[in-house]
Amino acid sequence: MWILKLKSYFPAIMLVIISGAPVYSGNPEYSFLLSAETFESSGSLSTPENEYSSNLYGRVITGDEGAPFVTVYLKGTSYGTSTDADGYFMLVNLPPGKHTVRVQGIGYRSAEKVVEVEDDETSELIFLIEQDVLLMEQVVVSGSRIGLLQYLPGSAAVITGSELKAIAPLTGNEVLRKVTGLHVVEEEGAGLRANIGVRGLDPDKSRNVLMLEDGIPVALGPYGEPEMYYTPSIDRMSGVEVIKGSGSILYGPQTIGGVINYITTDPPAEGKGYARISGGQGGYYSGLAGYGNTYGNTGFQVNYLRRQAENLGPTRFVLNDINGKLRFSSSPRSAATLKVGLYDEVSNSTYVGLTQTMYDTGGYDHVRLAPHDNLGVRRYSMSLSHRFSPGDNLQFNTTAYGYTTTRNWRRQDFTYDGGSSGLTGDVWGDNTLPGGMIYLRNSTGNRNRQFEVAGIENRTRYNYSLKGLRSILDAGARLHYERAYEQRINGTSATAVSGNLRDDEIRTGHALSTWLQNKAFLNDKLSVTAGIRAEMLNYERNIIRSRFEDVSVTNSTIVAELIPGAGINYNFNPRNGIFAGIHRGFAPPRIKDAISSSGQDMQLDAEKSWNIEAGARTEIENVIGFEMTLFIMDFSNQVIPVSESSGGRGTGYINAGRTRHRGAEGELILNLSRLTGMPGDFTAAFNATFIRSEFSDDRFVVERLPDGSGNDTVLTNVKGNRTPYSPVVIASGYLQYINDKGFGIRAGGRLTGSQYTDIHNTVDVGEWFSRAKDDPDYLYLQATANGRIGLIPSFFVMDLSAWYDLRGGLTFNLTIKNLLDERYIATRRPQGIRVGLPRMLNAGMALNF
Repeated sequence: MWILKLKSYFPAIMLVIISGAPVYSGNPEYSFLLSAETFESSGSLSTPENEYSSNLYGRVITGDEGAPFVTVYLKGTSYGTSTDADGYFMLVNLPPGKHTVRVQGIGYRSAEKVVEVEDDETSELIFLIEQDVLLMEQVVVSGSRIGLLQYLPGSAAVITGSELKAIAPLTGNEVLRKVTGLHVVEEEGAGLRANIGVRGLDPDKSRNVLMLEDGIPVALGPYGEPEMYYTPSIDRMSGVEVIKGSGSILYGPQTIGGVINYITTDPPAEGKGYARISGGQGGYYSGLAGYGNTYGNTGFQVNYLRRQAENLGPTRFVLNDINGKLRFSSSPRSAATLKVGLYDEVSNSTYVGLTQTMYDTGGYDHVRLAPHDNLGVRRYSMSLSHRFSPGDNLQFNTTAYGYTTTRNWRRQDFTYDGGSSGLTGDVWGDNTLPGGMIYLRNSTGNRNRQFEVAGIENRTRYNYSLKGLRSILDAGARLHYERAYEQRINGTSATAVSGNLRDDEIRTGHALSTWLQNKAFLNDKLSVTAGIRAEMLNYERNIIRSRFEDVSVTNSTIVAELIPGAGINYNFNPRNGIFAGIHRGFAPPRIKDAISSSGQDMQLDAEKSWNIEAGARTEIENVIGFEMTLFIMDFSNQVIPVSESSGGRGTGYINAGRTRHRGAEGELILNLSRLTGMPGDFTAAFNATFIRSEFSDDRFVVERLPDGSGNDTVLTNVKGNRTPYSPVVIASGYLQYINDKGFGIRAGGRLTGSQYTDIHNTVDVGEWFSRAKDDPDYLYLQATANGRIGLIPSFFVMDLSAWYDLRGGLTFNLTIKNLLDERYIATRRPQGIRVGLPRMLNAGMALNF
């Protein structure tokens, strides 16, 4: 079979190529995620070294704004560049004489002008170009959100660099919370491990969201282990894209919740550097420095990030993040980009959280319950991409990528049973209720894992016309390999990192993905999109040791799925339109869940759903912007977590059967300056998501077990119950004012509605204790005060930020997180209550040079 042939040669080839320096690529100046990549290289010059001293300076304008990142070049020569974010460009060292200057870019109609370049002079040239719906990029980070999303058959969002500056985020979680439909859960307060749910999906380690950086997956194992134990640092990003509609079938393997793409900075056209530092309470510090330039036809960009904290809540961490890009443009139609990265993090991340009695008593909110816990994450990444356009209607993008991640985690063992052996004597909480006290043990479980990922993909876009019907065809294929090495080593002291090898295994996955999507423009207003994606993967699990015994068990399983999608757009005009889409949601099971620890094929189904949405976008006189989307996600089988990381008693995930997610999300943006005539830039924005996520079919789960009485186990039907960690309402908003003197201020807030944390929809564990007391013949599993079960009440958190831009590129900023000092339960995972960060003051400065 194809997958067996692939398995035989692909990993060896790719790992020899990346050996110890895994691969990575992207094209941040254009959206990789929501459209095919353009071949232009923003700011990357192709200028031969010579004795000429003539220059050509100018701007490319569309409407009343500069056209960002479009190619400008002299026909018949190798002289070329591309515009910056505001549409400006410069061609240097040109030979004098008459030249034809051509401007072209995805999303715009090409234009030409003949100019006379005088010797030893700088000439100025202005281009006025029109947008072209046939070539329209669906999202450009620096572009108009309403105008450039008009041809996307689904809900999407773009967070620009200017918004990142205004938010001044402590973590990436703050940024993503402003996107409708996203439920972002804190784990350790530092944003080191993203927990993101989309439209009512479980947020546990973002496993239902495809996470990308510049279009490349970043999860430990995108197919077999998609958990986000590594999260890209928001400090070094220039933007973020989010897509939730049918356009996500161009990306995979997960197509259920959506796609989040972090966008990094590209090499600039001329020498540019930056340095940013910020600090705050708890010993928090963040420092970022970078520099980029272009010499001839080669550009580069390098940056270094350092973040650390001594007491960010209970979290102590240090991370170093180094990244570099090298871009070579052989012509305006061809460019190659090499990207490398090194990420190193050490933190005291832990699973243990507060018990219910500890939270109710107070005084424990940010105590380090397991002070010896230590997590180290090291990641190497590398990619090489090549973009080529042989003509105005055809473009190719080929990317080879790879990365390795080492995740070694020492966790001190603990129990809620004071009668257990091997205790250290260190205890937290009280024992007035079962599970209310934590007893630390004099032993560790060292969970050491290493992951290697490699792949190669090609994306092709072809613009064509068939019998007068204009269309865009996107097609591509990807070969992907991943392998995980996992060991569990039990230490015999609270700080031991070595000891007895309990478990040892290797998990391997090979995948082939193909996709084809066509967008047909029936007229200037109506477009129809249809596509299909195929995912074929082979899993193998080789269990070498289990529960201290050598076993040597190997088994494999194959998963294959066709993922169709279709959408329609009708635009009344460039700023007002409606859209609708439907696509198949798909997420493959994890390898260690698909094949049991005994080597048995568990027949764990892939997670499947039908995702339907319809909505409208409008913008009125640059004063009011509004988007509204209705959605339904109907799961034939939703897989829910029961692992330790999700607060469960087991490992991995189980089939939960049919669930249904229904809701509405909307965003309103008001330009108050234009509305009131107030000078400066005064903006208000509000968004909200309303969700009803529930078990839609009969599902019987254990309510109570016989306690030695000979009675039968009692089951209860949870049909109609809400799924865990799915708030009914999520809302956020802000007011922002920027004057013409460089001063800006922003006040924002977010509301997270109440949410259940178990499928029984327990409000108060006290109810289970009462039932257990009245029914001593049964053991009620939910009757525990360990903090993992119970309602998370709704909470509101408000932030305030201010900044001042001085001439010369110097900026000062001040932020107050959790301005009202709200005390709230952020989550009951992994194993107990995590309290949200208290009020925190940060100050910083940035210098651009």
